[in-house]
Amino acid sequence: MPRVALFALSTLALALTLPASAHETVYVGNLAGSKEAPANASPGTGSVVITFNDHDSTMRVQFDYAGLIGTSTAAHIHCCTVTAETGTTGVATTTPTFTGMVLGLNSGSYDHTFDMTLASSYNSAFLNNVSTYNGNTALAFAGLMDGVATGKAYLNVHSNAFPGGEIRTFLQLAPVPEPGTYALMLSGLGVLALVARRRRG
Repeated sequence: MPRVALFALSTLALALTLPASAHETVYVGNLAGSKEAPANASPGTGSVVITFNDHDSTMRVQFDYAGLIGTSTAAHIHCCTVTAETGTTGVATTTPTFTGMVLGLNSGSYDHTFDMTLASSYNSAFLNNVSTYNGNTALAFAGLMDGVATGKAYLNVHSNAFPGGEIRTFLQLAPVPEPGTYALMLSGLGVLALVARRRRG
């Protein structure tokens, strides 16, 4: 195997198994109609990954969805419910939908990184709440991260069939890879290095 291919393969293995940056926190969730309030029988499904970087003050939003009964009309993060994993609350992120999201689809995907120092990354009603953030983006970002961390924030995909939301998920901390994952990755890299050394010899 050429050294370039070996390097690419080892780099990919490293990227897939090493934890995120020390400044990053990753949350995940699975979208479903049964998680709406009230629950519905939509066959729609999807997955969500939210990555906060508290050093760069960014939030990366990634999700996909498929099988909606209706066509998408909006998607955003709502925060913060009174009780974790239940209830409804107002929109915290951009309205009427995430920046650049293509609407009118039964299935789709989205990937965008928001600069959370900008007022435009928030719903103005969330940012300008006098009793909480009063227009301060640093406080609003901290409040949103806390809401997600405590299970009081959810991502909702709305459709014309379910204007209040067809599928949603509360966000949960992504599982950390087991130590054995790193051992497997390191042993794999060792084998790749040995193969490369023999081919050079």
